[in-house]
Amino acid sequence: IRRRRNVLRAPVFLHPQCLDFKPPFKPQDDLQFCAMYRNFGCCDSAKDKELMAKFYKIMDNFDYYGYASCAGYVQDLLCQECSPYAAHLFDAEDPNTPIRTLPGLCPDYCSQFWLKCRSTITLLSDDPQLAEAEPDQDRFCQHLELEDPDYCYPHLLSNEQLTQNLGRVRADPEGCLQLCLEEIANGLRNPLSMVYANDGTHRFFIAEQVGLVWTYLPDRSKLEKPFLNITKAVLTSPWEGDERGFLGMTFHPNYKYNRKLYVYYSVEIGFDERIRISEFRVSPSDMNVVDHGSERIILEVDEPASNHNGGMVMFADDGYLYIFTGDGGMAGDPFGKYGNSQNKSALLGKVLRIDVDDNDRGPLYRIPSDNPFVHERGARPEVYAYGVRNMWRCSVDRGDPLTKEGKGRIFCGDVGQNKFEEIDIIEKGRNYGWRAKEGFSCYDKKLCTNSSLDDVLPIYAYPHKMGKSVTGGYVYRGCEYPNLNGMYIFGDFMSGRMMSLQENKNTGQWDYHEICMGMGLTCAFPGLINNYYQYIISFAEDEAGELYFMSTGVPSATSPTGVVYKLVDPSRRAPPRQCHYDPLPVRVKSKLIKFKPKEKAAAVTTTLPPTTTTTTTKPPRHTRRKNRRKKGKHRLESESASAAVPQNGVVRLAGDEQGRDDRGRVEIFANGEWGTVCDDLWNTKNAAVVCRQLGFRFALKASKHSEFGEGKSLRILLDDVQCEGTEESLLGCQHTGVGMHNCAHYEDAGVICGNSDYVDA
Repeated sequence: IRRRRNVLRAPVFLHPQCLDFKPPFKPQDDLQFCAMYRNFGCCDSAKDKELMAKFYKIMDNFDYYGYASCAGYVQDLLCQECSPYAAHLFDAEDPNTPIRTLPGLCPDYCSQFWLKCRSTITLLSDDPQLAEAEPDQDRFCQHLELEDPDYCYPHLLSNEQLTQNLGRVRADPEGCLQLCLEEIANGLRNPLSMVYANDGTHRFFIAEQVGLVWTYLPDRSKLEKPFLNITKAVLTSPWEGDERGFLGMTFHPNYKYNRKLYVYYSVEIGFDERIRISEFRVSPSDMNVVDHGSERIILEVDEPASNHNGGMVMFADDGYLYIFTGDGGMAGDPFGKYGNSQNKSALLGKVLRIDVDDNDRGPLYRIPSDNPFVHERGARPEVYAYGVRNMWRCSVDRGDPLTKEGKGRIFCGDVGQNKFEEIDIIEKGRNYGWRAKEGFSCYDKKLCTNSSLDDVLPIYAYPHKMGKSVTGGYVYRGCEYPNLNGMYIFGDFMSGRMMSLQENKNTGQWDYHEICMGMGLTCAFPGLINNYYQYIISFAEDEAGELYFMSTGVPSATSPTGVVYKLVDPSRRAPPRQCHYDPLPVRVKSKLIKFKPKEKAAAVTTTLPPTTTTTTTKPPRHTRRKNRRKKGKHRLESESASAAVPQNGVVRLAGDEQGRDDRGRVEIFANGEWGTVCDDLWNTKNAAVVCRQLGFRFALKASKHSEFGEGKSLRILLDDVQCEGTEESLLGCQHTGVGMHNCAHYEDAGVICGNSDYVDA
């Protein structure tokens, strides 16, 4: 509960919530009775009519004068069930606590209501405590007070902090969008593809890098028997970061009728490594198992190195199969005079397009007649686009649900070399620049200045200080979260950064916003969490168009730390029943394993009493925590102070220009010296450890990019710090080792701490 102090403060996070413990919505049909919430609230037309009927039933007990005096009050009180803050008004944020029968009222309003219309109280509520308090004005109004006066009715209507930007995706002061997550599946080994069959069953199929594919039903239960098992054929290893393995999978657009699917995986033939595209059919006797004897190899390409294997295979709106290959590996595409990517006679470093329809007899695939290089001498006819380095995860835009604007666009993330990661929109016959260019900049200066390059620039590129391995995502076109419509959401495998792009219709440019996990009460809905494992491997859509991503704590094909998450907008949902669908039945012959969520929301508050010190001498408790990652750009910092005899793990805060003791650059004492902490993987869990050491109850912000200055006089002592939030010191968290880092002082981390979940205005 937020409480005011005697300084001007503002709530850090707003939390609109309905009585069903879900976000508010814009009603599909106009509200007639509670019209004040017709644009945004918690009632649809059915609930509106129900409240209207209750109103008339109550007012039937009054004569004309009683009606004239009390009708407005009764309507106001009934309609607060439709308020976007209904859960707060009825003290119902926690599903385990009883809901009030009347909303929380501000004292002045309550007094007027009691004086004029106390006779309506027993008609509005059957709460015996209210009935007992009804004769005494003070006792009655005290009973209706809220612990958090910000939310009392009607003052919350004029509170700009609560009404400003209501219903929009929430952002922090730096513009970082606040989203939440729902855990969908866990215990997976490098889950790198999640696809659906588009057969009306709403099953989803999750592939692991080792070559196993699992079937999940709409209720998230998993079939014990794998859908596909080609682990013996797939080439991979337990090494962290091995790019070989089962890399991609897609169902034929007419799967419902031909039962075909296509997979992309690494194989070893003798001493040669290859990528293989194969066709399979599902067993005629079990819709949840592939007929492993049905494999037909559609295409194989020699891989000169073990990295840059590409891995995306998918069908676009034209019905053709698209295959995205890497440039062959090593570094700088060193193959031949211009590299594989610029060589149209090579299949590596390309987007390929082939026709696999009607291939039961004759060739396994045909070349679409409008492929761009069909008539170019020496060029492979399969090539659709070229000049790509190692595209990792591509998607087809479903288009705006109403206008279909954007439908059919192909988005890809192309992993960079030394400096930049990029997002591209794939067009027929175009050159995407590698190895001449990396992002917007030149890589091979000689090729870059060639006037015949005629390359397509990315729609967005970001430097390696933000992340070093892009994971392409999807344009959100689902039904459940209207605010996200048209937003391209993607991530970075190495940094764990979640990002978004939105096309600006006026300028034609793509506007960038980072995505952070909601803090405070933002994700305080049942079943939602606000943290995820660092290594973002892939994104996915389900059959209904909702958006997911897969990440892991240990990027090894044999580590079962992979989790699938669903993205959730806590600020607004679709109206009830608008997104309802009835999945077709699934005949199950395998044992079902019920889903058990394991992840929990990150807590950044503590119950320790406040203290004025800004250092701590508490020794660290050395614990090994799982590598769980929560993104969020809330920062905390402090002022410099030294302990008489520092112990390992002591922290202090430095660099705040105003000398405040609750914020600053984090400096830690380890192995006999003070040093700074790098902001790679820095998040509010890490900040919570620091703030708790310093005696504060809350971590309000996890600061990055040397917000409190660069500690150049000190060495960088910690990098890639990952805490659970409960450790006694940063040394008890995961990190690369004291003194070991791959960063610079412009990445010095900081914090802002507090003893209230308010920030000074």
